[in-house]
Amino acid sequence: MEAAAEPGNLAGVRHIILVLSGKGGVGKSTISTELALALRHAGKKVGILDVDLCGPSIPRMLGAQGRAVHQCDRGWAPVFLDREQSISLMSVGFLLEKPDEAVVWRGPKKNALIKQFVSDVAWGELDFLVVDTPPGTSDEHMATVEALRPYKPLGALVVTTPQAVSVGDVRRELTFCRKTGLRVMGVVENMSGFTCPHCAECTSVFSRGGGEELARLAGVPFLGSVPLDPELTRSLEEGHDFIQEFPRSPTFAALSSIAQKILDATPMCLP
Repeated sequence: MEAAAEPGNLAGVRHIILVLSGKGGVGKSTISTELALALRHAGKKVGILDVDLCGPSIPRMLGAQGRAVHQCDRGWAPVFLDREQSISLMSVGFLLEKPDEAVVWRGPKKNALIKQFVSDVAWGELDFLVVDTPPGTSDEHMATVEALRPYKPLGALVVTTPQAVSVGDVRRELTFCRKTGLRVMGVVENMSGFTCPHCAECTSVFSRGGGEELARLAGVPFLGSVPLDPELTRSLEEGHDFIQEFPRSPTFAALSSIAQKILDATPMCLP
């Protein structure tokens, strides 16, 4: 029988979503960031836990580089990104002395920090906690799933790009989810075409449909395709809110649709 989780710093978190992929470079951090922003603009209170310990890019994507993590009476206070404290972030990027400092740690130290992030970050009341993971199915993934299992995560959002090589690697991530008992909420196909900044026409630069076919074969929901958009790239590099600033972009429509599908599939216990 599985032990019940101690009520602690995750007691006020209603739903936990892990963003996974079997391959690097597919845009997990981009999807994690934009999903969190889309959920926040839908009126939800959102936290992001960045457990990509060797590549913590989300602080830059959200314009939070150089911010400090402070101790509070319940552990670490996350970095709040707005006055309303409707979106918060914890990342190893806040713990490094220099932003370009390499994290050269063996598995046990990484696993210990992940467990500390899960137990010691004082998130407060959240509708969603989005967990951005590194690529693969390694120690960090096992540590994350095992640390969060007592809190009954809502499931995993699996990210791929359209190419067959990427889809093949991401298929292994679906196997990982089955072996660890993690429900797959759906597959997202990222970089699915290029949106022209002048005419807004979307052209398939790589290929198209690999993510949808993967979801069909695996018997899991396909949540949508997200096209490349130069404005999204610029927003991430400059730490701006793409969801707020570019509502006419086809990429905005795709990201908002994915967030809405997650909301629609969420158990009806949100206010």
